[in-house]
Amino acid sequence: MSNTPLPLFAGLSAFPLTPADEDGRVETDALQALVARIVDGKATSIGLLGSTGAYAYLSREERRRAVDAAIEAAAGRIPVIAGIGAIRTDQVQALARDAAAAGADGLLLAPVSYTPLTEEEVFQHYATVAATTDLPLCVYNNPSTTHFTFSESLIARLSAIETIRAVKMPPPKDLDFSGEMARLRNNAAADFAICYSGDWHGAEALLAGADAWYSVVGGLFPHAAAALTKSAREKDAGETARIDTMFEPLWSLFKAHGSLRVIYAAANLLGLTKAAPPRPILPLPEMLLPEIEKAIAALPER
Repeated sequence: MSNTPLPLFAGLSAFPLTPADEDGRVETDALQALVARIVDGKATSIGLLGSTGAYAYLSREERRRAVDAAIEAAAGRIPVIAGIGAIRTDQVQALARDAAAAGADGLLLAPVSYTPLTEEEVFQHYATVAATTDLPLCVYNNPSTTHFTFSESLIARLSAIETIRAVKMPPPKDLDFSGEMARLRNNAAADFAICYSGDWHGAEALLAGADAWYSVVGGLFPHAAAALTKSAREKDAGETARIDTMFEPLWSLFKAHGSLRVIYAAANLLGLTKAAPPRPILPLPEMLLPEIEKAIAALPER
């Protein structure tokens, strides 16, 4: 194996909303418009059906419609990584096969559960799914939604599986990105990509050497997110700080109200979709919209 992670798991991975109506039917025209915006914004990949894409709220049929629509809109110009998380292993396998059949370039899997899972259960879950297709798979370590935290030893063990090629990490509690990445890379397979989510820490992660930033704002403001990614990967701390400062009002709103609610409101304000978050998640009250409008007005793309 080489020492270079797959290009699929490098740079800016933009995570768009999956606009849907009240019955959970995906609005494919709106989704394709978001994909076109991401392509134009020069992101490295599309993280379809991640948490921002509300995958857990969509049926198998609607997820397939979303993957089909996104791949059609991307038209081979940008790789599509499809989220396949579900409670049952056989359900995840079916979603993996659907994504592969639709032409997805990679898979993103979170260990969704109701009964808390053990490390061995999670390992077997991933090993079984990884054997379902030949697509490269990214481990989605998102304890805030799944309530399962991957140990570094479990990540290393999973990296030994041939098709498991990346991990999407939350920011470390002590924000020691360099230390965490050094430990992970020391124990994981040589070409295993270490990627980070947590938008307001994206600049820190990239400056510290993360392979990719998995970004909520990248799904709506890809030009600015791609510029931040480029400057950080080039170790231009000054330019990275300048761009990150433009995002600061949005980061504050994300922290106060949750990125999903805020990004839906921003997409509505931009006229890109009229879709609301899936119930029981409620749209933000109208009194907050001027603050969101002001925050997105600071960005160079609208």
